Amino acid sequence: MKKPAIKLALLVLVLFSFAAAGCAKKDKTDSKDKKTVTIKGSDTMVHLMSTLAEAFMKKHPEVQVSVTGGGSGTGIAALINGTTDVCASSRDMQQKEKDQAKEKNINAVEKTIAYDGIAIVVHPDNPLKDITMEQLKKIYTGAYKNWKEIGGPDQPITVLSRESNSGTYVFFQEHVLSKENFAPTVKLMPASSSIVQSISADKWSIGYVGLGYTKEGNIKVVPVKKDDSSPAVTPTHNTVLDKSYGIARPLYLYFNGEPANNNKLLLDFATSPEGQKIVEETGYITLQ
Repeated sequence: MKKPAIKLALLVLVLFSFAAAGCAKKDKTDSKDKKTVTIKGSDTMVHLMSTLAEAFMKKHPEVQVSVTGGGSGTGIAALINGTTDVCASSRDMQQKEKDQAKEKNINAVEKTIAYDGIAIVVHPDNPLKDITMEQLKKIYTGAYKNWKEIGGPDQPITVLSRESNSGTYVFFQEHVLSKENFAPTVKLMPASSSIVQSISADKWSIGYVGLGYTKEGNIKVVPVKKDDSSPAVTPTHNTVLDKSYGIARPLYLYFNGEPANNNKLLLDFATSPEGQKIVEETGYITLQ
């Protein structure tokens, strides 16, 4: 009687071992099937990309999407170094970045997912009604230091900008300052939200942010004129798309090669009607 009992116990133990091994193998496979897409870059696009990622993961629960900011330059560097799957950028890649990518066999492919107008913002109590591109340039290069120089009250101007790793900083320098340097007195802020917070608290400050940030804080958007004889234009869906607003730009996703698999799924979602609705809801401009 003892021998059959021992044999039965051994058989149960062997079967249990096979079952446990099978479960372990299944768990390992399931873990591998759980894919992750990393997105890094533009601070302007962080809220947009986070909202897109959240909606995307509801449709594709097998894919985990991680979104971090740091600036367009940081995201482009991460793509070149192979430390992110996708770079979100509010500016074009510079030639030196394209050369670096080529040296590392990175084929940076650019895809537009939305548009943005860079809004000029001040405190609501500031009486400024509009501003010209030339006045903006003189404020940011340091030629103008007091609001009275553009018809305002006798108050010093607190000038706020993004940091140099920001795509918005680079775009503003190229298109508003005509590639001249920012004045040393310009305060460089780590994020667009920091500019909004500072202007909300400082009646005589001025800054620039992506359209998605104009819904935050206690700020006022200032219409911009190309010159003294031109009409003042406020950044809106129509004025950005028809290019009548002078400080507008595309928002990009950069991939290493043509996007495939989960990267393509993510891009297709961002440019789909559902994704473009999120673009609009977060304050940016849709592709059409």
